[in-house]
Amino acid sequence: MRSPAALARAEWGPLRSTVRTTLVTRKWRAVPLTLGAVLLTALFQYAQNQPWGYQFVQDVGSVRADDPLWLSLVRTPLSLFVPALDLPVWGALAQILIVFGVAEICLGRWTTLTLGYAATLAGTLYARVGIALGPDGPLGLTASDARIVDTGPSAAVVGLAVYVCWRHRARWTASLVVAVMVAEAVMRPNLAGKEHLAAIAAVLLAGAVLLAGAALPARSALRLRGAARHRVVERSGSGVPPMRSWKPRPIRAQRRSWR
Repeated sequence: MRSPAALARAEWGPLRSTVRTTLVTRKWRAVPLTLGAVLLTALFQYAQNQPWGYQFVQDVGSVRADDPLWLSLVRTPLSLFVPALDLPVWGALAQILIVFGVAEICLGRWTTLTLGYAATLAGTLYARVGIALGPDGPLGLTASDARIVDTGPSAAVVGLAVYVCWRHRARWTASLVVAVMVAEAVMRPNLAGKEHLAAIAAVLLAGAVLLAGAALPARSALRLRGAARHRVVERSGSGVPPMRSWKPRPIRAQRRSWR
């Protein structure tokens, strides 16, 4: 039976090694997106708690399901960095710093940004679908959820955490996160819990598409090498590659003069 330390190394070893090596060699230069996201979230938190900034933050990053769709789509990118007013801001900052930082190191800046936005957008669009389904179904929402301000990084954080664990073979951790989100949605069937499930589904789907796209060039190169090898065999006429002669060429005697 394996010890807890061995199980932990098997689960988190590759992920820990990648993060530690990158931070040791590049330090904070490795996570510019994460640092910018933390700073932007802190600025939004400060602004929305000021009399002069509350309405501005609402106008640029507040999303509700009863808003026009085009307006929600415009506000969705910045809504990711607007912390919820009824939750402590340090929780949102810690989530972004840890999860976004690990994702940026392991996946890259643009992949992290793409998957984070996909998770947030999935939650925003799901809210409209859930309200249309109504409260009777397991995926439905009540009409009052349409007036809830839907902001914060939680959907992106959950989606990125599951995807990073899945990519780096921390499968038990990814399964645990999914199980906790499912339990939350069952025990507390509210907008946030069901949006987290939508975010996980969207990130896994988007990640599968990215992986498939990355695998296409490698497969094309293998097919090209196989076709080239087949043409060489056909030109040989015997079904085997042509033989090469490695007999050394005779060295001509050189006349030397000793005069």
